[in-house]
Amino acid sequence: MLAFIFPGQGSQFAGMGKELADSFPVARQVFSEANDALGFDLAKLCFEGPDEALKLTANTQPAILTVSIAALRVLQTETGLQPSFAAGHSLGEYSALVCAGALTFADAVRTVRQRGTFMQEAVPVGTGAMAAMLGIERGDLETICAEAAQGEVVAPANFNSPGQIVIAGHAAAVGRAIEIAKGRGYRKAMLLPVSAPFHCALMQPAAERLKVVLDAISVNDPQLPVISNVEAQPNRVGQRVRELLVAQVCAPVRWDESVLQMTALGATRFVEIGPGKVLSGLVKRIAKETAVGNCEDLASLNALRASTWI
Repeated sequence: MLAFIFPGQGSQFAGMGKELADSFPVARQVFSEANDALGFDLAKLCFEGPDEALKLTANTQPAILTVSIAALRVLQTETGLQPSFAAGHSLGEYSALVCAGALTFADAVRTVRQRGTFMQEAVPVGTGAMAAMLGIERGDLETICAEAAQGEVVAPANFNSPGQIVIAGHAAAVGRAIEIAKGRGYRKAMLLPVSAPFHCALMQPAAERLKVVLDAISVNDPQLPVISNVEAQPNRVGQRVRELLVAQVCAPVRWDESVLQMTALGATRFVEIGPGKVLSGLVKRIAKETAVGNCEDLASLNALRASTWI
């Protein structure tokens, strides 16, 4: 069985999607739809930058979603591949829901534009932070976070793969967690260059604002199982999509469990669709026996076409 997986923030760069748009009308159409839905030239921002503008989360989120759906349309048109499952990391869950037919692309791109704005405005710049904590078991890290909190928020935000967990919360509390971890011999603990502390309790104002937006759009039953970040379980019920997306804003991304769930259900092949290959690397660490590829440009598309495992 084949699973399509979609990246979240952290994969943005000027020039992303341009090669596909130059080469395939179906990709150009996706960028045109995004421009129309948002009311500004997102395609130019993706193709030309500047990087400073792309790094603003209100721009990053619709940009990555658009590039991912453009790559998806090209992949499906050129190869005819159809997945048995879809999943996405954080923002990527919206791409997965578009892939599954639960959300229209236009609604999704408008929603994630607002989602990015809400998340950025939820916490004043400099108040929050995120950090990668490597080589620490989940139980040990949860203990460290509890000690570091001291009345503030700090908690696991992304369970990415064995030994790779990201924490988020108040900047001071995150700093204390790093120092505690290093004091216990965990040397690979470092702050991440992010604009806000995503997937923690500090995002509650953003979740409340996002609920209003999601309540106003149409949601269909997914045509294939979408593994949600919040539960790491397949969902095919449209009525649950909104609540899962709202909960996702404050809840940790259970990516390692999501990949294992897909393999337990029969997935043996994964294709990452969209900019970057971060998720491909994570899947290789989580489920070593699976075949993994990606589609973000002509080279990766041609590599997929030439591969024997597809």
